[in-house]
Amino acid sequence: MRQTVGLWKWQASNAKALRMNDRPIAAIILAAGNGTRMKSDLHKVLHPLAGRPMLLHLLSSVAALEPARTVVVVGARREQVEAAVAPVGAEVVHQAEQLGTGHAVHQAEGALAGFAGDVLILYGDVPLVTTETMRRMLERLHAPDAPATVVLGFRPVDPAAYGRVIADGDGHIVKMVEYKDALPEERAVNLCNSGLMAVRSEDLFGLLARVGNDNAAGEFYLPDIVMLAAADGRPSAVIETSEAEVAGVNSRAELATVERAWQERRRTQAMADGATLIAPETVWFSHDTSLGRDVTVEPNVVFGPGVTVADGATIHAFSHLEGASVGAGCSVGPYARLRPGAVMQAKSRVGNFVEMKKAVLGEGAKANHLTYLGDAEVGAGANIGAGTITCNYDGFFKYVTKIGAGAFIGSNSALVAPVTIGDGAIVGAGAVVTRDVSADALALVRPAQEEKPGWAARFREKMTARKKAAK
Repeated sequence: MRQTVGLWKWQASNAKALRMNDRPIAAIILAAGNGTRMKSDLHKVLHPLAGRPMLLHLLSSVAALEPARTVVVVGARREQVEAAVAPVGAEVVHQAEQLGTGHAVHQAEGALAGFAGDVLILYGDVPLVTTETMRRMLERLHAPDAPATVVLGFRPVDPAAYGRVIADGDGHIVKMVEYKDALPEERAVNLCNSGLMAVRSEDLFGLLARVGNDNAAGEFYLPDIVMLAAADGRPSAVIETSEAEVAGVNSRAELATVERAWQERRRTQAMADGATLIAPETVWFSHDTSLGRDVTVEPNVVFGPGVTVADGATIHAFSHLEGASVGAGCSVGPYARLRPGAVMQAKSRVGNFVEMKKAVLGEGAKANHLTYLGDAEVGAGANIGAGTITCNYDGFFKYVTKIGAGAFIGSNSALVAPVTIGDGAIVGAGAVVTRDVSADALALVRPAQEEKPGWAARFREKMTARKKAAK
C-alpha cells in the first residue's frame, strides 16, 4: 500500500513536468523468437487476436504515444513482419543469432542512431499492454528520484519460472534475478519481471555494452542493466500491473487464453458503454467492433472485423457480421449473415437465414427469411419475399440488382442481374426476372397453370399396384 500511495503522489506531481519535458519517445519491440511451439509457418507475432495480428495490437497502443521511432527486432521470417508493419511506418531490424534479450535490444542501436529521448522496450508476443501502462512507465522514469530504468512488474498466481524483482517498500529495485540463477529465498518472492522497461536513450546502449553472459543460459539478459546502473549509484524502480495485461503468447493454447482475456475486457467495455449483451460470454468481438447505445446483442453472435452497429439496433442470436454497417433501430437475424459491404439503413430488417454481401438495404426495407442479397441496392420500404435471390454472378463478372422504394418481391423469385425493379413494382412469386420491371408494374414470369382432373388418384392407384407386385 505504501508503494501505491507513493506512486499516486509522484504521478500527480510529475504529470505536468513530463508534459513540459516533452522528450521524444521510441519503442523497441522484441519479436525475434522462433515461435516453434506455435507449429506454424506464420510468424508468431502475426497470429490474429480479435481479428488483427498480435503485433498490430501492440503497435496501435504504442502509436497513441506518438513515438518518434518504432523498431521491431526479428529473427526468422523477417519479410512477413516487414510486410505487416509497413503501413504503420515501423522499422524492422534483424537479430541473426538469438543470444538473449539484451542482445536483441542491442540490435536496434543503429536504427536509433541520433535519437535522444525515452525508450520503451516491449515484446511482440505480449500484445495487451495498454497505452496508459506505457505512459505510467514513462512518467515514473521522470519522477523526482530519477530512476535509471523502470521495470514493469506483476504478481502472477503461479510465479513459476519468471525472473524475480526484489524491491523495497518505495518500489526501488534492490535486485533482479532470472529464475535459473535465483536463490531459494529469492524464488519465494512473487513480484515478477514482465520484461518490459522504460529507459533513457543516453543510458540504454552504454549499459547494454557492459552486459555479460556469465549465467546459467549463457545469454545476455536485458534485466542486467538494472544492476549495472545500481552499481553506478543509480537505482531503478518497478511499477506493477495485472498478470493479464502482460500475458505472453508462445503457443496456440496461450493465444486462446489471451484471446479470452481480451474478449472479456471488450464485453465489459461494451456493456459499460450502453449495450446489452444477453449472454456476454457467447458474444465474440473484433478489435474494431463499434456498438452504439441501447444496442441489444443476443447469444452466440460473432462480429468479424469492420462492423459498426448504430443506436437501438438488435442483433439476434446466431448471427455473423463482418465488414457491415447496421443502422439505427435495425433488426438482424436470428441466423443472419452480413458479409463485407452490407449496409442496413435505419429501421431495416433481415431475418433468419438471410445473407447480404455488398448490398444496401434502404430505410425500413425488410428481407425476413431465406434470402440472398448480393451486389444489390434495395430502396426504402421494399419487401423482399422468402427465398428470393439476386443472381449477381455469371461465372466471370458480378452485376448489380436495383430494387426500387416500396417494391414487393414475391417469394421464391430469382432476379437475374443486371436488372432494375422500379419503385412500387410487384414481382409475382416464383418469378425469374431477366428484364427491367417498370415502376408500379406487376411482373409475372411463370408458365400458365394447367390442371388434369383425377390424375393424382390414378397415379397413386397405379404406383400402389406396382409396389405390391414387386414384393
